[in-house]
Amino acid sequence: MPTVVLMDVSLSMTRPVSLDGSEEFQRKNLAVHGLNMLFEHMAANYRLEFTSLMAFSSLWELLVPFTRDYNALQEALSVIEDYDKTCIELALNGVSNVVLQEWGSACPCQVVLVTDGSLGIGKGSLRHSLQTLKGRGEDKKFPLPFSFPTKMFIVCVANAEELQMTDAMDNLEELLRLSGGDGQIFTMEGPLCMKSAQAMFGRLIDYAYSPFHAVLHCGNLSSDVQVFPRPEPLWVDEEVEPMPRTVSTDLEIVGFIEIADISSPPVISRHLILPIAVIKEVDEVGAGATEEPEEEASASQMAGKSPNFCVLLHGSLKVEGMVALVQLGPDWYGMLHSQADSKKKSNLMMSLFEPGPEPLPWLGKISHLGPISEAVENPYGEDDSKSPFPVQPSAKRSYAQNVTVWIKASGLQTDVQKILRNARKLPDKTQTFYKELNRLRKAALAFGFWELLKGVAELLERECTLLPDSAHPDAAFQLSHAAQQLKLASTGDSQYAAFDHNIAPMHTDFSS
Repeated sequence: MPTVVLMDVSLSMTRPVSLDGSEEFQRKNLAVHGLNMLFEHMAANYRLEFTSLMAFSSLWELLVPFTRDYNALQEALSVIEDYDKTCIELALNGVSNVVLQEWGSACPCQVVLVTDGSLGIGKGSLRHSLQTLKGRGEDKKFPLPFSFPTKMFIVCVANAEELQMTDAMDNLEELLRLSGGDGQIFTMEGPLCMKSAQAMFGRLIDYAYSPFHAVLHCGNLSSDVQVFPRPEPLWVDEEVEPMPRTVSTDLEIVGFIEIADISSPPVISRHLILPIAVIKEVDEVGAGATEEPEEEASASQMAGKSPNFCVLLHGSLKVEGMVALVQLGPDWYGMLHSQADSKKKSNLMMSLFEPGPEPLPWLGKISHLGPISEAVENPYGEDDSKSPFPVQPSAKRSYAQNVTVWIKASGLQTDVQKILRNARKLPDKTQTFYKELNRLRKAALAFGFWELLKGVAELLERECTLLPDSAHPDAAFQLSHAAQQLKLASTGDSQYAAFDHNIAPMHTDFSS
């Protein structure tokens, strides 16, 4: 997940904050100190993530394009200059342009906005931008929300009390809400000094940039790994009290399956898996801080000096054309697979499925899968000519049947008239009559349309009273029986309103 650091270089950032000995510090100095702390942390723990540095005042400037070279980011930060007034809207437009040009609209991105809470003055200020949101045309639309998934973190070199004295905090909270609300505002606690700045950026690191360490298990083999980016808790919509799902730090491989059988499954997110041994080797030689495209490949070669299960797994999956199914938690699965970024570089990736025992319908329940050796016969055939997938469901899916849908009143009227036409031809049309009656009954129960059942029952009773003297006596019995069953179903009683139940013809005997 790439990061854009947006640094405020307006004149308000040059305001002095306190005296430390004989040296006077500005708010900009505190921000630079905190960002250096962030870059050092990312250089040690997030070497594979791309970061960009932008500066803004009334205009914006891309100081460092997306890079893994954190030395270049710190050097650009040390020579940053001061400009004029604050214009956050223009800066956000710049972020949108830079990210879309580099990553497109599908890649999620984190934006770290470092400012002193000053909203600017007059036209172009954040206050003015938010006040004019509703009266804008499409050509002057506010940049938030971005067209790509975003997490925004607003880091203010100011106290919360200072921001609340004006409407700055309210406007920043509105800015966060417009971005999607998936982020946080950080303010300084206590006096404005280096120690407070370190504490504030430390909270940002703990919240958004803490590494995710896990252990990957496969039978008796295991490997310490780090996951990039950190998997976020997932909220599953349930009927009662939705609970967040978190990825376990113990990742258990439950089996392997061919890529052709897994196809292109829907996933929640994708993450890079890197063995801890590789990270340590990279740190020792200073790799990872350059733009070399063979970075991960060279790291893997170095890690090959000592046995590592994660490197073995990656090579095996790549050569065999398979994926590993991994359990992330209770009733939650994902897959490990090799993904090539270029002809020379490939990574071990982890894709997360939707929580549940059956995330991929064509595979059936993951817990029901087993090794080929336990099957009575090879499900793939002797020459791999067949496949056990997709697993056929025991019941037909709704899209495999003729589903009753009433979009217009004329459709419902047609179905009711069809029942009445067959009712007037009883007993010759008994089977057709009950087939259409049960189709309407099931649709009404599915929609909760109880009044329809009661209304059709009354129509059948009326038809019974209008039968001519020459009518077969079985017709009256069948109409009365069908009307009674519909009335019972219209009460909603589970005994009579079961969806799978069908109204059967009344058994009569007029052979004598």
